[in-house]
This record gives sequence, structure tokens and C-alpha cells, in this order.
Amino acid sequence: MFKKKTWLAVLAALALVVLAACGGEESGDSDDTEKEEAPSSITLGSASQGGTYYIYAGGLASIFDEKLDVPTNVEVTGGPVHNMQMVQSGDLTMGLATLGPAYEGYTGEGEWTNGEKLDDVRIAFPMYTTPIIWWSPEGSGIESIEDVKGQRIGVGPSGGTSGTYLPIIHEALELDTDDVQAGASDMTSQMLDGQLDVIGFAAGTPIAAVTELEAQRDLNIFSLTEEQREQVFDMYPYFTEHTVSADAYDSLDEDLETIAMFNFGIVNKSMNSDFVYEMVKTYHESQEELMNTHSAAKEAVEEAILINEEVPLHKGAIKYYEEQGIDLPDSVYPPEYDEE
Repeated sequence: MFKKKTWLAVLAALALVVLAACGGEESGDSDDTEKEEAPSSITLGSASQGGTYYIYAGGLASIFDEKLDVPTNVEVTGGPVHNMQMVQSGDLTMGLATLGPAYEGYTGEGEWTNGEKLDDVRIAFPMYTTPIIWWSPEGSGIESIEDVKGQRIGVGPSGGTSGTYLPIIHEALELDTDDVQAGASDMTSQMLDGQLDVIGFAAGTPIAAVTELEAQRDLNIFSLTEEQREQVFDMYPYFTEHTVSADAYDSLDEDLETIAMFNFGIVNKSMNSDFVYEMVKTYHESQEELMNTHSAAKEAVEEAILINEEVPLHKGAIKYYEEQGIDLPDSVYPPEYDEE
């Protein structure tokens, strides 16, 4: 009896080994990138309060909460540079980024990357244009970019588009500015308290910090000269021409020509492809709701995904845009796309 039970146990163990081996063969045939399950919650990296990112992210969170049934928490960050770093590391589920930091981070070419390639980041969807403008209180004596020379100027938070690129632009144009890095709300308070006479900032139009200031005092809003804009384009090809409409701010009497970058939603390449597909689909189907959050969302059309030609898209996003008949350039297909 003892020997019979022993052999039965051995046979049962062998059967389990065979079943496990078969199961191992099946799992080995699956795509490793698809083992990542859909997120049960989203941490969405925005930027400082008072900027367009923070408002736009709030609209995204409401849509994802309601339509994807995924709790979404908006996290205040330094902006695109920090969002790129934290999406790469997995500290953020999703982030918002302008094309400059997205390109410089992915390739490792930005000085702020210290040569590290953030090449696990993928673009998911297009957003809107971020122009850079400068403003000062009327009566400050600062009415043009030439008046900024030698001034103490708020440039936005470290890690943001303006906080990263404005100091570089100021130095390249030999404006000899004393650049102060702070969030939009903090800079607004400092200007109201007389601690800052001029602010330069990159955000979607209208910038909440500007409209808040306009309600309390008259402002001078200005930009770079045509010659200075050409200098910037030569240095940074991901900047583009942009016109801020005169009706965007009460302080503008005419359209303002300036420089700008386009914005995108970013995720890690490991995010579940089916989830990214549904997220991008929901995003575009909810454009009108986003426009109620911020008017900049009028630019969030499907064709805007073509503005980026360098940073790879997520596989789930590629599936959606291909279904919409959009002819994506070969350069945005990521290495893992061919591994399916």
C-alpha cells in the first residue's frame, strides 16, 4: 500500500511538471510588452498651478474618470522636462510635454538629460500650441523685449518649457537677465506684490495667470522681434511661428507674433496597448468637453499627431490613428512595433 501511494504521488507530480511546461511554452509565445495590465488608476503629471497644463490636465482627469472608469489624479510638477523624466522612471502613469523636451529627452540631446536617453517614453495624443509671451505691469517702463535687458524676470518653474528654454533664449540673445524660476501662481503673486516687473512664460492661450493679472491691473504684453525669432528657429528647429490673436487678452491691441511649441500626451512604452487605444479614442471623442475646460483644446484634432515626426508613438495610439486613415511617417513607429 505504501509503495502504491508513493508511485501515485510521483505520477501526479510528473503530470504537474508537464502541465507547467506546456503553460510555459504558451506564455513564451506571447508579447512581453502586453504583459502589462491596464492601469487601475492614473497619475497625470501636469505643471504648476496657474498654467494651462494644470487646467487641461483637470479636464483630462474628469474624462478618464467618467468614461474609462479609471481614477485619475492630477499631480503638480515642474512641467514637460520633469514629466518626461517621471514617465520614463514610472513615477507617473502619464504626462504632458512640449515637443522640444520630448525630442531632447528621447534622444538624450538636451543639456538637462546629462546624456541619458529617455527612450521608454512614447507619444499618445496631440494637444495644442504653447506660445511664449512676456508681460509687465503698465507703468513699469518695460514695454518691449529690449527693455528686459538686465532685468529680474520670472521664467516659470524648473523643469517646465519656459523655465528650461527661456534662460537659454535670454542668454543667446544677450539680454543679461536675472532669471527667477517659479510656478505661474507664485510669479503672479510676486508681480502683484511688486517683487517682479516682468514675466516670460510658455502656456496655451489664454494663460490663466495673465487673465488673473489683467483683472487687477493693466499689462504690457510683448514678444521677440522678427530677427530674434529667426535666431531662435536656427538654434531650436522644434520652435515654430505662432500668432496670438488680439482678442486673446484685453491688454493686446493687435495680433502678437511669437515663438511656440506643440504639446502632446506621453506614456511609457510598457502601458497596455488596448488601454492606450481606448484612452486615445476617448480623448478625441471628448474634444468638445475639453474645449469647455480650456479653449486651446480646439487644436486637439487627430491630424495634429502628424506635427511630431521624431518621437515614437505608443503602439495603442498607432492602432487608433491608422484606423482613422492617418498616414503616419515611418519615423514614429517604435522599435517594439515590429516585435508583435
